[in-house]
Formats: sequence, C-alpha cells, structure tokens
Amino acid sequence: MPRVPLASVTPSDRRKLATVRELADYCGVPLATVYQWSHRGGGPRMLKVGRHLRARWEDIDRWLDEQAIDAA
Repeated sequence: MPRVPLASVTPSDRRKLATVRELADYCGVPLATVYQWSHRGGGPRMLKVGRHLRARWEDIDRWLDEQAIDAA
C-alpha cells in the first residue's frame, strides 16, 4: 500500500489509534491478554508509540476477520 502524503489526508480520513484498554474492551478480554498478545505474538498488529502500545482499528478488524471459524 503506497504512502499518502500527510497534507492530502484530511482529519476525517484519520482515525484515532486504539489503546490497549480499548482493544481489551472491544475484544472482551482481560488487559493482560492484550499485553500477552504483544509479547508472545498473536493478536492484532501492535504499534509502539513512545512507550505505549497502540493498534490501528483496521488491523484489529482484519485480525478479527482472520479468527472467524467456518461452521460446517
């Protein structure tokens, strides 16, 4: 995916990054589980912003779609 110059991205195109707490609440898992995903792998792609973990909502939705189990 090519990078879009920042000047051409409007505020309505940007979405706030998810915090660890928001991710835990959204997925219905304990906060410690999100930290384990980050440390051990698994879970959505996480970003390190300074000393804080964040996730893009698009990455969270993509990861959740990948977790779907097809019922036969």
